[in-house]
Amino acid sequence: MKRFSNILLFADAGTDQSAALKRAVTLAKNNQASLTLIDVVDSVPDELQMAITVLTPQELCDIAAAEKREQLQQIIKTIADEEITVEAKVLVGKGFIEIIRQVLENDYDLVIKSAEGTGSLRDMLFGSTDMHLMRKCPCPVWIIKSTEHQQYRRILAAVDQDPEDAVKDALNRQILEMSTSLALAEFSELHIVHAWRLFGESHFRSLRTGVSDAEVDAMVAEEGSKRTRWLENLVNTYGATADKDAVDYVNPQLHLIEGDAKQIVPTIARDLDVDLVVMGTVARTGIAGFFMGNTAESILTRLDCSVLTVKPPGFICPVTLEA
Repeated sequence: MKRFSNILLFADAGTDQSAALKRAVTLAKNNQASLTLIDVVDSVPDELQMAITVLTPQELCDIAAAEKREQLQQIIKTIADEEITVEAKVLVGKGFIEIIRQVLENDYDLVIKSAEGTGSLRDMLFGSTDMHLMRKCPCPVWIIKSTEHQQYRRILAAVDQDPEDAVKDALNRQILEMSTSLALAEFSELHIVHAWRLFGESHFRSLRTGVSDAEVDAMVAEEGSKRTRWLENLVNTYGATADKDAVDYVNPQLHLIEGDAKQIVPTIARDLDVDLVVMGTVARTGIAGFFMGNTAESILTRLDCSVLTVKPPGFICPVTLEA
């Protein structure tokens, strides 16, 4: 089962940190992991540098960094009795870029961050920095809704099938590993969803193909049966090669739904009132600059709960250590 050893909390002073901090501390304790709190000071824009006469840009950055450092130390004082190893860092630059560079340099295996928005009708839950991290950070990224429940009641794992992409199976396994571990730790329900469609169904049903509706219905039924066998085999195979007792104890509920994943995943997350969605965010690997598939992007913009995103083996991070 998945364990973390080096956790990074992006303690952005502009967001509510309470839920994310509690989650990070709990994970660090349960996994005997180290925890690093990081905040980032934005670089002074070039156009502003020319207008500054009282202080130099470096002096401005130093003042802002000192203030953020003090804020982080105050946070650390609140968790001093938790018996975990904690340190604080303040960096200068673009938030998501500096966080990813820290992951690359220090081998963090999990990034936790509070969601920038509220998820209300007028405010999308995930902001620009959240999306950048979920697209480009090489390790799992956990974006936490500030009003989430302290203990998860229901977790939803979203898996996908691509017979021509062997990496997708590895990604599905990572998703199951993460979601099963968390469901076990949280004593929560685990739901696994797979949305599918018969390729070309709308074309087959057109009058020009010569294929009857009955024949198309039979094709859809056959595809549904194949997908059912695939999903059951995926879960059974994972349980047989990982921790069968844990999988049996969690007893995940499977949801095989015909339709577009962009609509299905957010809808079932809302209908089940899940607290966390675990999903992959990369369409393909090995192609620098092609990081998040349109389906994943669309799902994220429709979710109103915390999300844990993972990358497949072979993911190429677009951010480098060099400035």
